[in-house]
Amino acid sequence: MSGATVAVTVVWAAPDVQDIVRMTLPAGATVADAIARSGLIEQYHIDRRTVRPAVYGRLVRDDATLRDGDRVEICRPLLVDPKEARRLRAGARERARVKRPPPA
Repeated sequence: MSGATVAVTVVWAAPDVQDIVRMTLPAGATVADAIARSGLIEQYHIDRRTVRPAVYGRLVRDDATLRDGDRVEICRPLLVDPKEARRLRAGARERARVKRPPPA
C-alpha cells in the first residue's frame, strides 16, 4: 500500500532529562531511521556507539522494522552489573543489622 505510515515514539532518559519525540515514518522504517529522525543523539550529544536501542524494553538491532505504535528507547549502558548491585545492597543490609540480645 503506497503512502502507508507508522506512528512511533523515541525516548531518551538520563538522570537529568527525559525526552519523548513522537513522529510518523513511512511503513518499513527501521529503529535506526527513527533514532536518526528524532534528533535526540545530536541534541543530547549521545555517543551512538555506547547506547543500544530497544522497543518496549526489549533490545533490538538497528535494522529492526518498526510497527505502528512502537516505543523506541535509547538505552544507556549499565554502570553496575545488576547481580553485583544486588550483592552490594545485600552486604550493606547485613552490615547495618544491629544484633540485639535475646529478650529476658
